[in-house]
Amino acid sequence: MPQPETIAVAMSGGVDSSTVAAMLAQSGHTVVGLTLQLWDQTRLAGRHGIPDASNGSKAGRCCSLDDVYDARRVAEHLGIPYYVVNQQERFENDVVRPFVDEYLHGRTPIPCSLCNNHLKFDALIQTARSIGTERVATGHYAINEFDPARQRWILKRPADAAKDQTYFLFGLTQEQLARTLFPLGKITKPEVREAARSAGLALAEKPDSQEICFIPGGDYKQFLTAYLEEQGREMPDTTGELVDSNGEVLGHHDGISSFTVGQRKGLGVSAPTPLYVLNIHPDSHRVTVGADAELATQTLRASRCNWISIPALTAPMRVKIKIRHRHEPAWATLEELHAADQPGGGDGAEVMATFDAPQRAVTPGQSAVFYDGDEVVGGGWIV
Repeated sequence: MPQPETIAVAMSGGVDSSTVAAMLAQSGHTVVGLTLQLWDQTRLAGRHGIPDASNGSKAGRCCSLDDVYDARRVAEHLGIPYYVVNQQERFENDVVRPFVDEYLHGRTPIPCSLCNNHLKFDALIQTARSIGTERVATGHYAINEFDPARQRWILKRPADAAKDQTYFLFGLTQEQLARTLFPLGKITKPEVREAARSAGLALAEKPDSQEICFIPGGDYKQFLTAYLEEQGREMPDTTGELVDSNGEVLGHHDGISSFTVGQRKGLGVSAPTPLYVLNIHPDSHRVTVGADAELATQTLRASRCNWISIPALTAPMRVKIKIRHRHEPAWATLEELHAADQPGGGDGAEVMATFDAPQRAVTPGQSAVFYDGDEVVGGGWIV
């Protein structure tokens, strides 16, 4: 741990970030708690069956009013200053609207990565600077270390492999990594809960959040309809045909936003053997379905790549690639398709990955994160 300094801690109201605040305070640091207010939980309540989540947090969902209360209570217990920072407008622009647009265009977004990459760390560091400190700490399970030989900050998998959150952090820049601490990277979740108990934190046994923070109940289709209605927009007509891999029409569907690659249930057609969504075609509104074996593919393209352990991809590279949070990383060869305008990655960087063995359900809109051992090489968005 560094020498005593003032550190801003991102406090979500969960046990992980609360324990980070306690650990840093016990180590002699001056700690300031920050919570980002991202979404009005009363918004959309009652539209199309969306519950009012303002009173009581549903287990498994983060960023509720109860979470803000829990974070404030921890700050009071620790005797540290605490602030709630309103980022609702930016969250809607950078996370919610892209989430909606991705689904409407037949892709499957991953809002946690959008939030980390485009809002959370940037907002936290800006706020930390405004209160006179240059570094922030979070409760993510990851390790970041500076490598003098490469003159780069390196992001690594944590000690607790089951809690690894590096998949959601691939978009962090060198400046953000330099200003961020991940105190939980070298300990396990059971050790975190024990540290919370030792610090007298009342939420030591609080369950982890799992749902998308702005979708109480987890029904994204319900959310899309309600959000568009609130915005004075109608759900676009993307009805079309369900076809097999030979193009034979098997039936019709009510809209491409109801599907994701790999989906089995709710297809609206029956067959002697199970059918899965193979492809979604936003231009024709066709949805291709087929057997499970047809979901396998040996290549993927990823755009808007960000590089961490290397300044740029200049030659083919052997890496392991994770295409979903719970996916076991698979060996592949990574090659540049289109160089970024600026060294080090950016919106122009596009790559092609060829897997050693076919992978199931490579899904447009999800993240592809590249690993070299425990190091995160970088990552991008599957197209």
